[in-house]
Amino acid sequence: MVTNTPGAPVFPPGRYGRRREPRPVRRWLPAVLVAVALVAAFTLVGRLYGRYGNPPYQPQVTVEQISDSSVAVRLTVTKRDTGPAVCRIQAKDRSGAEVGYAEVPVGTGGTVSLRYPLATTARADAVEALGCRHA
Repeated sequence: MVTNTPGAPVFPPGRYGRRREPRPVRRWLPAVLVAVALVAAFTLVGRLYGRYGNPPYQPQVTVEQISDSSVAVRLTVTKRDTGPAVCRIQAKDRSGAEVGYAEVPVGTGGTVSLRYPLATTARADAVEALGCRHA
């Protein structure tokens, strides 16, 4: 008659080699791997955005002449790259309502200054550059 004893099985000595002891569980290893992966991902994203993301443009708007139907604007754009760009300018009246809007093409070069006549539906009180982007 065979009796089953609970616990680990008993193997004949020398037949199957030595059994390994169970390794301790390393609970910190997955956390370290996740942290390293996150740091690598954020570094990669930062480098790619710096190289291929929206380049910084610094538009400055100066109003040269105002009439009831137009505004003459001097737009000076400083940009990091020398490629063409498009800048959005907006004219507002005294109440803050938009009375004129245009997307102005800016030529190549590091710092570009141009004069642009912006047509308005009423007398403009303020003109601002909403932003620029690569053309």
